[in-house]
Amino acid sequence: MRLADTLHFARAAATGYPARTALSVLAMAIGVAAVVVLTALGDGARRYVVSQFSSLGTNLVIVLPGRSGTGGFNPATAITSTPRDLTIDDAASLRRLPAVARVAPLAVGTSEISAGGRLRETMVAGTARDYFAIRNFEIAQGDALPDDDWNRGAPVAVIGARIQEELFGSTPALGQRVRVGDRRLRIVGVLKPTGQGLGMNTDELVIVPVALAQAMFNSNTLFRVLVEASSRDAIPAARESVLNTLKQRHRGEEDVTVITQDAVLATFDRLLGALTLAVAGIAAISLAVAGILVMNVMLVAVTQRTGEIGLLKALGASGRDIRRAFLAEAAMLSAVGAVVGYLLGQAGAFALRQAFPVFPAYPPDWAVIAGLATALGTGLLFGVMPARRAARLDPVQALMKH
Repeated sequence: MRLADTLHFARAAATGYPARTALSVLAMAIGVAAVVVLTALGDGARRYVVSQFSSLGTNLVIVLPGRSGTGGFNPATAITSTPRDLTIDDAASLRRLPAVARVAPLAVGTSEISAGGRLRETMVAGTARDYFAIRNFEIAQGDALPDDDWNRGAPVAVIGARIQEELFGSTPALGQRVRVGDRRLRIVGVLKPTGQGLGMNTDELVIVPVALAQAMFNSNTLFRVLVEASSRDAIPAARESVLNTLKQRHRGEEDVTVITQDAVLATFDRLLGALTLAVAGIAAISLAVAGILVMNVMLVAVTQRTGEIGLLKALGASGRDIRRAFLAEAAMLSAVGAVVGYLLGQAGAFALRQAFPVFPAYPPDWAVIAGLATALGTGLLFGVMPARRAARLDPVQALMKH
């Protein structure tokens, strides 16, 4: 039997029973679509987290109060459990280190902001001028915080775009007075709109000098210190020098945690990469189920076409020819199902991207290739048994049954 005859036989057999064929194709399509959509979700989560951490800045070394033990670092208890506070002077001492380009202390809290009879709750970040360069914040109007002594809390503020819109509307905000908590501040700058990032919406942020924020929140401890290394290669040296400097200032006590942006990114990358593999494995189970359905359908086909198989054998077709014909049919069903599933999966990933534009839900190439290959391989694997059964039929008995 020629290859063209084999393919013609497989196509005729598939189209001869449209309901049975449609069910097989649908089962395989659902399996492939599940792989594509779930891996798009997993890899999208990985890309989103990586991009969000990258948007924090580059070459970052982050200092947090409190020493993380084997149980992990708990930001909720870091401030109260540390033997010595992480102070503004601690942060200022890091500016002199050779591997350090910029340093920004950070104190965070929530307060109310009001102007012109309008009032709303907001997040307040107390920091210094270098914070804007480290975080890549752009100023739409005015200027960033003044480059004053960090221990002096000038009564000024930089506000986010949403705050400006809600409090002042179309009226210029620069130079206007607002009340934040119990302080009256003058607005010196408005941030460009940036949106949500790692739980902080900078459009709804009020940035004030760090000493002023500490006075507002009645706290001497910094939430963290952001340090920008002078280059990517200088990150390890910057981390080491920061840790040693703070250890000396704290009388030999290593009571801070110093982490690097690259280390955090690598950890998240590994965790979310493993998660993507896990969901891909779960989705692949549906491909195995689809393969079993293909096998059952093909076994039924052998029973229904006993006479046809007997006639082919009587006309000289060998057992090998019969096996090839049935395997070709299984491969055809699997291939069509895989292609349909791929298209459905891409449509699902596209719908996710449209519903959540900030979420890059693109299926990774390896998952698409693996899904298609697994679908085809599963169909062929589970098509072997029906093909062998058909090939072993005796032509005389097959014609008599027909």
